[in-house]
Amino acid sequence: MNTALFHGDLVESRRIIYTPSDFAKTSLLHLQEIGSLQAQKPHISRRENLISYLFFIVSSGTGALVYNGQRHVLASGDCVFIDCSRSYSHETSDDLWGLKWIHFYGSNLNSIYAKYLERGGQPCFHPGNLHGFDQLWNDLYQIASSSDYIRDMRIYEKLSSLLTLLMEKSWHKNSSQVSSTKQNLIAVQEYLDENYSKKITLEELADKFFINKFYLTRVFKQQFGLSVNNYLLQIRITHAKYLLRFTLQSVESIGLECGMGELYYFSRTFKKVEGISPSEYRRMW
Repeated sequence: MNTALFHGDLVESRRIIYTPSDFAKTSLLHLQEIGSLQAQKPHISRRENLISYLFFIVSSGTGALVYNGQRHVLASGDCVFIDCSRSYSHETSDDLWGLKWIHFYGSNLNSIYAKYLERGGQPCFHPGNLHGFDQLWNDLYQIASSSDYIRDMRIYEKLSSLLTLLMEKSWHKNSSQVSSTKQNLIAVQEYLDENYSKKITLEELADKFFINKFYLTRVFKQQFGLSVNNYLLQIRITHAKYLLRFTLQSVESIGLECGMGELYYFSRTFKKVEGISPSEYRRMW
């Protein structure tokens, strides 16, 4: 439903309340509402227990968000991405703000948001350049307004792009130590890439690069999105898949070459990651 312009005492807004198909609700990221507003006077809006996620851009003016017990002062160019199942409120200041917002949801969005937080994503951030976010808002508004018979799929594509951009632009590397050790951690990554076939322990890695192992664990995951052990496992599994597809080496020798030990352990680990045994994977190709 396109509500055109809504004139009220508090805001003037344009919004689309969108009804996705049953397929979109159960299988896709889907749009619930999209709109823009210009505040007409200072006011506070409060919400809680909504099955929704909210992204909005402060396009002009200033205001504040209260979320998870913290108050965030917002100004033009700031962005917000929050879980609406938690209580929150936002308010414009006397410098009346303009907002562009998107309410959306999906069955896997809770885990995506957890990953967003794990990677350092903040409820409020300033991306510097709003072009990508503005373009996606415009695209979504246009698609939601259309009669395109595959618009749910097009909306899914744009919401996926929005989440990708959020992951990319909102990460706050707010520790100066992260920057100062970045080169060291790249060296750690390169060492893992080249020596995955060897037995590597976290303690040995920390000693080799003169980094506290607890600090290494935390910062490596911040920088590369995986723990040291999971990164190493990913490299080993990827190389094993290559050898299974493109060589005639035995499964046992591949496990040894990739640093995953004897056949039983290799097979069990491979199946845990890929869902099938190494032999079954080889037969697929």
